[in-house]
Amino acid sequence: MKLYNMNLSNFATKCRLVIYEKGLNIEMAPIPGGDLHSAEYAKINPLGKTPALDVDGLLIPESEVINEYLEDKYPTPPLLPKSPEDRAKVRILTRFHDLYLEPPLRALFNQMDPKTRDEKVIGEKVADFKNRLDQLEKMLAGSGFACGANFTLADCALVPTMFFVTNLMPVFGVYPLDGHPKLAAWWTHVQTRPSVKKGLAEMSEALAVMQRGGGIR
Repeated sequence: MKLYNMNLSNFATKCRLVIYEKGLNIEMAPIPGGDLHSAEYAKINPLGKTPALDVDGLLIPESEVINEYLEDKYPTPPLLPKSPEDRAKVRILTRFHDLYLEPPLRALFNQMDPKTRDEKVIGEKVADFKNRLDQLEKMLAGSGFACGANFTLADCALVPTMFFVTNLMPVFGVYPLDGHPKLAAWWTHVQTRPSVKKGLAEMSEALAVMQRGGGIR
């Protein structure tokens, strides 16, 4: 098995966290051609996104599908609870992350340069993101990990995006942990996890390389 991966990608990191938690021997493969839009990668993954998991010729795109597959294939240690109700709670958070929390944040990636910023876009996306943070605060368990005492796929989804949240949003005058005590407590606690430390270190290194002009990794 190989994961087509970029270390700075929050969605790829989301999958790497599952791989690290389960101790899986999966190759981390760079994007062919060094670009998500390269002709080489288009032959492998027509969607042109990372991550993508190659399972003996079966290509599985989309991070959440990959993580659910890995959970089904390697159920120990579990990253989904036993009961259908508790599993639903985890999936609510992963779905919330993918569809509602991450998109307004991603829209701000292109607004980092003060010389080319669109203040209208910034105002709309910052307001949207603040609302999503308030919603996330209400959804978190309030102790331990995102859904309670156990580390789950919900934590894997939220952690890499929180890396960008804490690094990016202060640029726009937003300090996401202020006024969100459950989120702040979760963020402190989840970073004690060895897999999280490893994933965040990889993201930090990749960000530093990009900032030095070495390209995206």
